[in-house]
Amino acid sequence: MYQSFVQALVITLREGFEAFLIIAISLAYLKKSGRVALTRAVHVGVFNAVVISVVGGIVLKRASNQELLGGPLAMIAAASVTWMIVHMWRAGRKMKGDIEGRLQTSVRSGAPAFTGVMLFTVLMVGREGMETALLLMQLRESALVLTLGAVTGLAGAAAIAFLWSRYGHRINLGLFFQVTAIFLFVFVVQLVIQGMHEMSEQNYLPFSAIIHERTESWGPDSAFGHLLTYLLVILPGAWLALKSLTSRQPVLQPAPRKTASRLRAES
Repeated sequence: MYQSFVQALVITLREGFEAFLIIAISLAYLKKSGRVALTRAVHVGVFNAVVISVVGGIVLKRASNQELLGGPLAMIAAASVTWMIVHMWRAGRKMKGDIEGRLQTSVRSGAPAFTGVMLFTVLMVGREGMETALLLMQLRESALVLTLGAVTGLAGAAAIAFLWSRYGHRINLGLFFQVTAIFLFVFVVQLVIQGMHEMSEQNYLPFSAIIHERTESWGPDSAFGHLLTYLLVILPGAWLALKSLTSRQPVLQPAPRKTASRLRAES
């Protein structure tokens, strides 16, 4: 139960924070570029993205052929998380410029500016929402535990996003994405094992009987499963400690000193 709670928390923390960042960067760019009227398009896009994500998650969860879809969906989720980990590890620091560039393209596209910004927001935020729904589906736990974990994660994501908006220059986003990426990498290993096991159970794979038998002993209650559970905490914690000791950039950047000219201007 505790493992599923932590997994739901980290999943929604990571995905929720990315979604909040996308929204915050989009709104800031539109205001900075003098397109304040288009901020409503972002709000409409966020609403539509949330609706699409919730409806999509419910449809997948209540699908009549859930047993047949379980294995393939686990593998799709694993592939999606792996792509996200690689992308954010390499481009996390360039996220702001990337979003602004895409948003600028959407505004200048052939479609009306409002529609372009709204569709951009739906695609970007909706992707995070669908990834979250897909990942949460893979956790075998009660709805109450997953809901508590997800709500806690979203609250944490909102808090980090607020701190980023106020003290963005002081938060080491690269390290945040790295630590959560290591956690999710261990989760990907669990997803792959789970997906292979369920797909072999449905005879989707060559040598399904052998794969099903071998992966049966790798479940959450096995020694290997317990090891993965410990690694979910040990590996991210060890990386955070290592980077804190060796990196030139601290976890929290010091506040810049005010120059004499700035002090005079503020007075």
